[in-house]
Amino acid sequence: MARVAFRLDLPDEISQIHNTFHVSRLRKCVVDDSAVISMDDIQVDECLNYMERPILILNRKAKTLCNKVVNLVKVKWQRQKGSEWTWQPEDEMMEHYSDLFVSAGFEDEV
Repeated sequence: MARVAFRLDLPDEISQIHNTFHVSRLRKCVVDDSAVISMDDIQVDECLNYMERPILILNRKAKTLCNKVVNLVKVKWQRQKGSEWTWQPEDEMMEHYSDLFVSAGFEDEV
């Protein structure tokens, strides 16, 4: 019978995280020292969710999908490793982070 779950030996500083994972959630680890994040740099909420905070709206564009137009904004994220920005749906960003649109000078356009 094949194993479908593995119990990982986690470090003490993240011992509050459940240590059993289904094989579909595990991936081969490719070591990249530049991607290592110190545990002291990670802030989590009471449900152990890590939330990055957007710090700046860089640009905006409209993308046409079939018969629908989706407005996107280019967002720079705080402490994000790898890519420094991503394109996000404008309405979602406006709902959660409306203060960023004022500082970007987009408040009169939305």
